[in-house]
Amino acid sequence: MRAALAMSAASRDRVVDRTFLDRLRAVVDLDETLLSEFTSPRALGVLAGVDVLVTGWGCPVLDADVLDAAPRLRAVVHAAGSVRHHVSAACWDRGIQVSSAAAANAVPVAEYTLAMVLLAGKAVLPAADAFRVERTRTAMRFSESAGNYRSTVGILSASLVGRRVLELLRPHDLEVLVHDPFVPDSELRALGAEPVGLGELARRSDVFSVHTPLLPETRGLVDARVLASLRDGATLVNTARGAVVDPEALTRELLSGRLRAVLDVTDPEPLPPGSPLWSCPNVLLTPHVAGSLGNEMRRLTAAAADEVERLADGLPLAHPVAHPALSRTA
Repeated sequence: MRAALAMSAASRDRVVDRTFLDRLRAVVDLDETLLSEFTSPRALGVLAGVDVLVTGWGCPVLDADVLDAAPRLRAVVHAAGSVRHHVSAACWDRGIQVSSAAAANAVPVAEYTLAMVLLAGKAVLPAADAFRVERTRTAMRFSESAGNYRSTVGILSASLVGRRVLELLRPHDLEVLVHDPFVPDSELRALGAEPVGLGELARRSDVFSVHTPLLPETRGLVDARVLASLRDGATLVNTARGAVVDPEALTRELLSGRLRAVLDVTDPEPLPPGSPLWSCPNVLLTPHVAGSLGNEMRRLTAAAADEVERLADGLPLAHPVAHPALSRTA
């Protein structure tokens, strides 16, 4: 079985390491040519003999013309999250298997979310701001509602990340709610959360965490009405996509001081230099760091290597991506 890497040079430098390459070489004949394009004579020569493409960020689109040049291709193993940007319907039409490391990438996003949920419950961020300004312990004026004992966390969507967050929340003394109209209530309860409607999720949550993929029908899903339903002092955490939340409505609520927010993603991203959210004291902005970075990239390549080993052993993929699932996933 012959394999090749298809991604940008920057992605290769960021993700690929010796351990990953050694694992691939142990089970496949790995072509050392990096495919960052599919049109040159050299790239076409590699495609003609490849059975598996291990893809990453920056992989060109695998459309029908590219697949015509790769008659032996039977699997695309993506060493990152979404395959939406490079895997076309033609892949599934031709029976090519597709795998993604999205489950591996969900781990650090969920860890970030857990950390922010617990910090929000303890009111750590406003306390730190007050402490820095006033420099006395009396600056830390906590309300009776501060703390994580039996506070309520609302999870918007039982996506891969949302499910991992639910798992990480389970050991804590929290009331956990979840809204996902595409998942049966029995399954949501099995995940350890109480299924509720979107409006109820907003009304009851002390921390409201967004894990909905950005799709045409989810753009602006958290709109002015949902935001207005959040209780005073609630914290919105968004690690999904900025456009899932109405940016103008969110800005109005945050500038009023009624809500707090932890935003790893925004719309637009990054915010323009003049955005008032940069200096809003009840907002924590982070530069899209919840997903895999640094040594966490090794988890993505380990997941991809696992899949290539399964293919070499004649086993089914552990994390297949089905074409219909793209309509509801990132």
